[in-house]
Amino acid sequence: MDSSELNHNWNNVCEQVKTYDNVDASQVNAFFSRLVPQAMSEGFLMLTADNDFIKSWVEQHYLEIIKQALNDLFHVPFNVILAVDAASAAPAVAPSNPQTTTREPQSAPASPAIMPPSAAVAPAHEYSPTIVSSFPSGDQSQIAQPQPEQERRSALDDHSESSLVEHSAEEQPPAPTTPHKRAEGPASLTFENFVIGDSNRMAYSMAVDVAETPGKMHLNPLFIYGKSGLGKTHLLRAIQNYINETRPQLKVTYVDSAELLSDYMEASVAHDKEKSSYRNFKQRYEESDVLLIDDVQYFQGKKQTLDIVFQIFNKMTDQGKQVVLSADRAPKNIDIDERYITRFNSGGTFDIQPPEIETKLGIVKSFIEEYRESEGDPSFSISSDIQMYIAENSSSNIRELKSAVTKIIYQMAFTHNSDLTLDDVRGVLESHFSGGPSKRLAVADIQREVENYYKISHSDMVGKKRPRHITYARKIAMYLCRQMLDLPFNDIGKKFNRDHTTVLYSVSDVEKQLKESRDMNEEIEALKMIIRDL
Repeated sequence: MDSSELNHNWNNVCEQVKTYDNVDASQVNAFFSRLVPQAMSEGFLMLTADNDFIKSWVEQHYLEIIKQALNDLFHVPFNVILAVDAASAAPAVAPSNPQTTTREPQSAPASPAIMPPSAAVAPAHEYSPTIVSSFPSGDQSQIAQPQPEQERRSALDDHSESSLVEHSAEEQPPAPTTPHKRAEGPASLTFENFVIGDSNRMAYSMAVDVAETPGKMHLNPLFIYGKSGLGKTHLLRAIQNYINETRPQLKVTYVDSAELLSDYMEASVAHDKEKSSYRNFKQRYEESDVLLIDDVQYFQGKKQTLDIVFQIFNKMTDQGKQVVLSADRAPKNIDIDERYITRFNSGGTFDIQPPEIETKLGIVKSFIEEYRESEGDPSFSISSDIQMYIAENSSSNIRELKSAVTKIIYQMAFTHNSDLTLDDVRGVLESHFSGGPSKRLAVADIQREVENYYKISHSDMVGKKRPRHITYARKIAMYLCRQMLDLPFNDIGKKFNRDHTTVLYSVSDVEKQLKESRDMNEEIEALKMIIRDL
């Protein structure tokens, strides 16, 4: 089978999988885009993933569904092989631009990346596959034998030469179990229950990369930023939990900025009585193999603490140990010394944007599934129109989204009414949402008020005209949509007939001018008051 037919068949399988009930299409897009079909014949399919995590995750959650899709499409049972192709992973070398990585952003199409024709059928000895057969248990003839140890080690060593921890053949991650009662607290924050969308796919992918091979030069440090409630802490905890599970010999330390500041203050108080207090404070972090620091923006104005953190940071990265940082803004927007900004930006810097409606809907479904498992009630459900209402009317803050779902769940339990109507839900959540569409605002409302304020037509606002007064008003409208509705750049762009890069530039330009122009500040505040009174 040639490569074009192979990829065509795999694309059909991906689309078939997404038609099944209880399948999250966004997760299929994210994970299946990391799979490449290598060979296919009647009753046989071989796929490769670019790392162990993707392989293990697909095996646990989607292997049976893939076999079902193959059976439905080709009407024969299939034997499916999943393997790791180390050669397809991003090389662990430092790129010329320290703020970018060698891996391209993962896009969301259902079909996987097209492989080179020469890779259409790869020799079996290049992989260490796991075979899961759909044939009767008595037929073992299709199970591949393990490859020689020397070949396996060689392939893995080539892939992870510059990383802190080398993958060995014996260090395959164990298949995670799904307990009846879900874990609570930080241990429950894993890659598996992180809902992936276009707004967070790149940050998620890089977090997985760091969790699998901590210490890669081009991702050390890894800096993830975005507004509160978008999932930064979830990703940091997921890194921690993944490494604790797959590499228990490594010491992983998670700390938020408040705890680190408290530790430093205690060390300062104890310094007069115990000269070793600073040394003990630093050792706690420097002895870690992976250090995760959350909300580093709170180090603003705390020069002494920053100096100590900087020393720890430099010592760890110089030793090839992994550092991961998070903040609610980009490093350049944190009010700290330029040398700190430069070092924070020296690895991979990735943002998490406010989630799209599809991603928020996926999060709602995830919370409902979490409740089903925790309560042992597989029949529990919330109607699709109520799920969509919550997704459309919530702000970007995932905590607010979860609390809305929780409120509806307990309303159903308290009233013993599993058939809440949409009107019932509107009443329960009337004052719940803090912003966004719940304020009955839409992009059209902001466009209209900006048009009236600057005396331009709607066709000018969304058209191609570029006189100075029109482009100025258009930028202001895009900025207000971003600030007041908390929408992704791409969603705003669609309403203005622009792409997301144009919106990003416009918003950034307004933010820059606001620091210098008193007139613009007054205009925007006046517009906000008008819009809030709608």
